[in-house]
Amino acid sequence: MRPEIASPGTPAHPCGLAAVPVYLAIAANGALPAPKGFTNKGATRVDYNVMTRWLWLLRPLLAALIVTLLQLAMALGLLAPQGSFSDRYATLAQHDSYWFMNIVDRGYQTIVPPIDHKVMEVSNVAFFPAYPAIAAAFRYGLNINTGTALLITAQLAAWGFWSYFFLFCRRWNISPALQICGALLIAAHPAAFFLIAGYSESLFLMALLGFIYWSIAEGRSAKFWAAVHGVVMSATRIVGIVCAAFPLVRSFFQTRWRGLIEPKPWFRAEKPAIVMTLLASFGAVGFFTYSQLRWGHWDIYMLTQAAGWGIVPDYLAVFKPSSYRWFVPALNDPTEASQMSMTLGAVLFVSIAICEVSIRRWAGLPIRAGIYFCAFVIYYLSVSGVACVDMESMLRYEFCAHALIVLALLNFLSQFRAPPGLVRAFGTAVVALLGAAGLCVQGWYVWNFTRGNWVA
Repeated sequence: MRPEIASPGTPAHPCGLAAVPVYLAIAANGALPAPKGFTNKGATRVDYNVMTRWLWLLRPLLAALIVTLLQLAMALGLLAPQGSFSDRYATLAQHDSYWFMNIVDRGYQTIVPPIDHKVMEVSNVAFFPAYPAIAAAFRYGLNINTGTALLITAQLAAWGFWSYFFLFCRRWNISPALQICGALLIAAHPAAFFLIAGYSESLFLMALLGFIYWSIAEGRSAKFWAAVHGVVMSATRIVGIVCAAFPLVRSFFQTRWRGLIEPKPWFRAEKPAIVMTLLASFGAVGFFTYSQLRWGHWDIYMLTQAAGWGIVPDYLAVFKPSSYRWFVPALNDPTEASQMSMTLGAVLFVSIAICEVSIRRWAGLPIRAGIYFCAFVIYYLSVSGVACVDMESMLRYEFCAHALIVLALLNFLSQFRAPPGLVRAFGTAVVALLGAAGLCVQGWYVWNFTRGNWVA
């Protein structure tokens, strides 16, 4: 018995991380079985359905685990400095990881106004709380050191991110060949190793993909898990507040212009999407409320970023020609690599817009539009924030947008029939070449990162 898989344009039944317990207790029609109707034959049927659901879930989780372990093997087995395994493992915590360690060990501390340079012992309120809070749970729950707790949190989140990636592929009925190509395009990004490092990228991406995955599924349990993922998302990165609007963007593209012409019926019909967006923003709202109650400044995070890091947002930077760099960056200059990633990101968005408008495959467009929206918001706000510091760290920020674009591209390609063998071979060769080049550059960055050099 094969579980039903939704087409790209329709929501699927919630078959994922929380679906199995539901099916253990609830029959196929959604009602609890009556005692007198419970027979051995019925129990066998329910057991078979549960086993089918487990098998349906096992393959994406296993594929995600393999990719995560391969990333770790590449970093630790090939590129980390010589030493014991624990020493090599610890090299994945560098730079921003020390700030997260400080937050885990001391909690948030700052003076008001914040200090005008980077001193974590004086002011460390420049990072959102979800990642250090979860790491603290591992730190004190398992009685392990803080650096290991941060790495375990990031790597479990990386597994979760890849799990949702493959669950999306299963939901959209993506062919195995396309799944491999998509995973390679993400894993080969020069900054993809931050998924397994002591940074918050993996937690943010896992929460974002989980929020998207569950918010387009049916059922109350799906909405609950969407809200949970959304809260973690907005509590991990400030950009998560805007990404929380995914349900509204998807709804707008489903109804097209009717929502503008008839706003009142649209608001009544889309109350669940509005509520979901509000709930998903509670992670950031909770952090701002805490900041207001403790320091009298709800925006102490932004004040600390401005004082210590010199972050003064320029929301017109993406429209300024001077922001773009058209040269091949030097491998030993991470700032040039970040500047170039900003340019390539803009080219990618323009290319996507041209493809969507010219080819006009509308199946699944509302979902893709929501994913494009999240990707562009991440890109736009990241560019606006780091434009004043020569696009520093943009390579890392752009990776999150890159992963979303690849996911949306797989949804787009799933609408087409299998192309001729020659076309498939050419596409596979292009992906393989891009993947090989990306992995080579990533290897150089991992080698430097694990030795304490700044990368992004």
